Amino acid sequence: MLQSSATLRYLRKLVLLSLVLSVFLGGCAKVPYQYGGPEFERNLPVWRDSPQVEIGRPHLFVDVLGNIFALPSKLLLWNWNVGDRDVSDETIQALTTYLDENDLKNVKVRVNQYAPGGEWHRLFRNKSMNIFWRASFGVLTTSLYTILPGRVFGGDNYNPYTNTISIYSDHNAIVIHEGAHAKDLYNRRLKGLYSALYAIPLVPLWHESQATGDAVGYLRNQDRSEEEKAAYKVLYPAYGTYIGGSLVQFLPVDLLTSYAIQAAVVVPGHIVGRIKAAAVDDNHTEPPPD
Repeated sequence: MLQSSATLRYLRKLVLLSLVLSVFLGGCAKVPYQYGGPEFERNLPVWRDSPQVEIGRPHLFVDVLGNIFALPSKLLLWNWNVGDRDVSDETIQALTTYLDENDLKNVKVRVNQYAPGGEWHRLFRNKSMNIFWRASFGVLTTSLYTILPGRVFGGDNYNPYTNTISIYSDHNAIVIHEGAHAKDLYNRRLKGLYSALYAIPLVPLWHESQATGDAVGYLRNQDRSEEEKAAYKVLYPAYGTYIGGSLVQFLPVDLLTSYAIQAAVVVPGHIVGRIKAAAVDDNHTEPPPD
């Protein structure tokens, strides 16, 4: 464990770096916004013979346990809808509308569902990604999904190897952000390599900035100012968690110190997010400056 004085020095440096990264890489709204098109279907003929959206059956004990494990994320993002395991129809509709308008028809959506059999099936049948990446990183991520059920231990995420979005939070911006990850991947030529690079420290900051920028740009283009404000307030702090998570990998710290560092680093994300939210004009007569 780092000595307290050394920890404070690291914290000051990390908070400053987080502020800089949040401002310049946090995901400025993509304007003018560009929707997906038919080329997605031509380039990525992903197998699909089941409903796009599947919803897990309510289970009081499992869902309460999942909420407990989501408590650190709720506190970091200061939003109790994060990981609440009670996703509303409105939130599901927000995601499916985003996917439909961006022609992402082959993306699977699992809402508070644990379906290891279905995910392994999709992994083997997903011809949109090279078998090498599916047999390596794909097997690893799907194994982790099987051993550590996201419904209990995990958070909202997009699995590029199975082309599946898993949702546990009742928040429109969060679920659209996961849809934006799918759209970002569809724009990449070397999809397997692009996905695998996410495992390298600091590289996820690029992936997350792309998804955040697309989600905010989409809401702005839709003239949904209140949701755009909410997006800034939750997605920018979330970006801060990725900054902290990447940076602590280079430090010899224990779990508690790691969480403390992440909590400190996330503060600039909250500050920048609220500044940007305050700049959103309710009538969207002019886009706020990035």
